[in-house]
Amino acid sequence: MDLTQPSQENVEYMIEGIKSKLKMASAAAMQASAFSVDNYEDILDIYEVAMGSDRLSISQVEALVSELGRLRHK
Repeated sequence: MDLTQPSQENVEYMIEGIKSKLKMASAAAMQASAFSVDNYEDILDIYEVAMGSDRLSISQVEALVSELGRLRHK
């Protein structure tokens, strides 16, 4: 997947990847469609952090989830 081009499809791909990597218990509540291409760079940053680490600490997971919550449409 080419993540260099902002698109809703790429946003959804990254959100699904992040949810999988973080093994989020509330993943069903975090719908990829709730995120906008307007926040693409921020989502890409979160995606790269999540996918770039073999293991994430609890505090890292909490920080990433918090940031995703901030970016989600209300």
